[in-house]
Amino acid sequence: MKETFVVNTEVRGDQGKGASRRLRRTGKVPAIVYGGKEAPQQLALSHQEMSHHLETEAFYSHILTLKLDGKDQQAVLKDVQRHPAQPVYLHFDFQRVFADQPIRMRVPLHFKGGESCPGVKTQEGLIEHLLVFVVVESLPKDLPEFIEVDLSKMELNDSIHLSQLKLGTGVSLVELKHGKDLVVATCHVPRMVEEEVPVAEVPAGEVPATAIKPEGEAAAGAAAAPGKPGEAPKAGAAPAAGAKPEAAKPEAKKPEKK
Repeated sequence: MKETFVVNTEVRGDQGKGASRRLRRTGKVPAIVYGGKEAPQQLALSHQEMSHHLETEAFYSHILTLKLDGKDQQAVLKDVQRHPAQPVYLHFDFQRVFADQPIRMRVPLHFKGGESCPGVKTQEGLIEHLLVFVVVESLPKDLPEFIEVDLSKMELNDSIHLSQLKLGTGVSLVELKHGKDLVVATCHVPRMVEEEVPVAEVPAGEVPATAIKPEGEAAAGAAAAPGKPGEAPKAGAAPAAGAKPEAAKPEAKKPEKK
């Protein structure tokens, strides 16, 4: 059985930004109801009552009953203006509905069976929801509170499109009327994200630990002769530390010619 929502309203005489600010200080919210052959009407609602209603998901896609001057008016919620930084509602828009006129509404999608489908349970896939609501068109009596999406049979690389959703009698999807069979959900292989290894920054004035050699290592490095192993030291190269200088060899005298 569908839930029934009743919104108590009263006529708002003053209009304008100043009048709206004064109304909000009294704990009420400005609103408007329009549609049909009647003229739009300015309303005032209880902020506390509306906060309570908006905690229920079905309130956004349900036929509401507006009580005004002892009369009931059927309407749907079309827009909510919220304060950007505070949990405060600034304005509400309602549209009148009539039993013989179809309406368009955003309806939420409820997903089920995703955790137990073969693509996730045995093939290590991941379910991704690409849509969370759809726009439907129907008479007020046929308007669904939500549309259920069954994911229990999805396998890896499977997708579910709008055309595969099960709709109630008299309900159609606006996107399909425009030839757009959008993807609702898909099962794919999770993407592997490689994490970069952070490089430690050396503070200014400090020498990296890799540049500091132990004393023994420094001495051994100094004692090593320059150049490749087995090669004679290059001319002009400084002698290795601790090495004795070689004695100069006397030059061989050339024999004199007689």
